Amino acid sequence: MKYYIIAGEASGDLHGSNLIKGLKAEDAQAEIRFWGGDLMAAAGGTLVHHYREGAVMGITDVLAKAGKLIENLNFCKEDISVWAPDAVILIDYPGFNMRIAKFCHKLGIKVFYYIAPKTWASRENRNRKLKRWVDKLFIVFPFEIPYFTEKGVPFVYNGNPLIDAIDGHEFQRPVEGPYIALLAGSRKAEISRMMPVCMEVADRLGCQIVIAGAPARSEDDYNRFIGGRTNVRLIFGRTYDILKFADAAIINSGTASLEAALIGTPQVVCWSTSGASFWIMKHILRIDKRIKFISLGNLCLDRLVFKELIQNDFTADNVLSEVQRLTEDGEYRGKMLGDYAGIRESLGGSGASRAVAGAMMEEIKKTWTR
Repeated sequence: MKYYIIAGEASGDLHGSNLIKGLKAEDAQAEIRFWGGDLMAAAGGTLVHHYREGAVMGITDVLAKAGKLIENLNFCKEDISVWAPDAVILIDYPGFNMRIAKFCHKLGIKVFYYIAPKTWASRENRNRKLKRWVDKLFIVFPFEIPYFTEKGVPFVYNGNPLIDAIDGHEFQRPVEGPYIALLAGSRKAEISRMMPVCMEVADRLGCQIVIAGAPARSEDDYNRFIGGRTNVRLIFGRTYDILKFADAAIINSGTASLEAALIGTPQVVCWSTSGASFWIMKHILRIDKRIKFISLGNLCLDRLVFKELIQNDFTADNVLSEVQRLTEDGEYRGKMLGDYAGIRESLGGSGASRAVAGAMMEEIKKTWTR
């Protein structure tokens, strides 16, 4: 079968790479063409477009890059039309992928959505579009089950693929001595907001800080903030190793915070955006009224397992205080690690990627037998 996969971010690249492995295990004749990144390329298939060329963050960033996004969208539609896949698999990235879903539905191409758009947080009108344009939604979080059931969106839940990715990793210590891990996000805008505050924290802590460089970023994205600090190291391609051996981690909200929980690293999550984007989220999308937390691990247990420092709360004083508590308060640290076991349990067992691949194949075969 022919599968066309679209992932627009680093987390999607990770999930896409595991899905490609699952598809190949289930379908020996699989032909795969994709938009993604280095991890998907390593898993196999033909890379059409690297996600680093189209990643955006927030409303203002979308507006600034609107022309390029439209160009990419038109190119993607043409590429799908020419290649004529058996199914198009969309991974998160809803601003782009929902438009592709509509296009493919009109062409009669099977549409699967893997890693659901976060309609439980905002833009619930997308649920109508999911029901209209997507043949099957493949969700990866337990808290999404009652939500999409209530909304009447057909879905499959086979656990979370991060468990396989982490349990299959062979950990190796990246540096000698104790250190604090820093994961500043995968987009330039995230890094630009995280790094100045975190470098002030590095100066005040005085201990070693190890930055896990994002896959699609370069040294230049970080070095302009690091300056001449001798206690700060930047390492690419070792994110899981950096998390595993860190005393604690400062993490930009996203998949990385869930990875830290599954690996077992005490953490504080930090997040901010432009004033305009934050105002829109609060007053138009009203995202703070729909969900209690921004971190997937906290959402899995529906309570605050680790602290979230959001927007104005993301200050050097607050980050410093939390890191010191994570490293010095044994009871606080132990409680967090105990709660991590609950997060892992909520996500189910191993084999999620292959199970999803098998379910997708069965959905395609149903069309053939009609």
